[in-house]
Amino acid sequence: MSFKYLAALAASAAFAVPAFAQETPAEFDTNRDTITAGVAGVYLSDYEGSNDYRWVPAPAAVGSVKGYAFLLAGNRASVDLIRNEPGPVWDIQAGPIGVVNFNRSSLDSIDDPRVKALGKVKTAIELGGYVGIGKTGVITSPYDKLSVSLSYRHDVAGAHDSGIWQPSINYLTPLSTKAAVGLFATAEHAGRGYATSYFSISPTQSIASGLPTYNARGGWKNYSIGGLATYSLTGNLLHGWKVVAGGTYRRMLNDFGDSPVVSIAGSRNQWLGAVGVAYTF
Repeated sequence: MSFKYLAALAASAAFAVPAFAQETPAEFDTNRDTITAGVAGVYLSDYEGSNDYRWVPAPAAVGSVKGYAFLLAGNRASVDLIRNEPGPVWDIQAGPIGVVNFNRSSLDSIDDPRVKALGKVKTAIELGGYVGIGKTGVITSPYDKLSVSLSYRHDVAGAHDSGIWQPSINYLTPLSTKAAVGLFATAEHAGRGYATSYFSISPTQSIASGLPTYNARGGWKNYSIGGLATYSLTGNLLHGWKVVAGGTYRRMLNDFGDSPVVSIAGSRNQWLGAVGVAYTF
């Protein structure tokens, strides 16, 4: 699995939409605990910057228990340690985040023989935290939500031994008691160790792959924009089965986009699509 798997799991944010359902309080309690679990088929690139694509499964679970939100989405997990208050209020967010980065850790998942010849990279374990702020009831109803966040994670497994900063902005809104949509934008700033591990090409690797030598430096790595939607098949947004679908466009930037791994063997333009089912308890 590639690092693009992370972007695929961003689509699982749609599973959190049940917190914003629109019905009267007498019909159900929008402040109760909810847990949603699902699985999606995700169409993503073989590695970060590839122009070859494949389907992978992406399990996810998100929810809120006693006001504390959590996310488990494939190779990414996070917990908001600041309790959410009910109603259209400001939501301060902070907590730990962890990512298992599988980018180029398996040669079997890479079609391009030139990139295969570069060799695989050790699986990275990226740990860190995030802070953010959100507001419920901002544009369309008392139940839509706009939030911004900033996360930082650092590899502790010695794969790239550097950090990644990631600012994000998200907007989710219900359209009815059964449907909701969301939009998001994010970017990533990676350290030099990350650039060297995944985007530089040494003389030895150049001879093996036929790609020119390249020395990548750290900096802004990419930006992504996307959208997602969910529709309840049974019940409503707070309970029952639902379908979830989403898509993301990502643009590789600076030394990362200029690397032969991307500019020759792959593409600066990265696409992702996902469709799945989920159940809310």
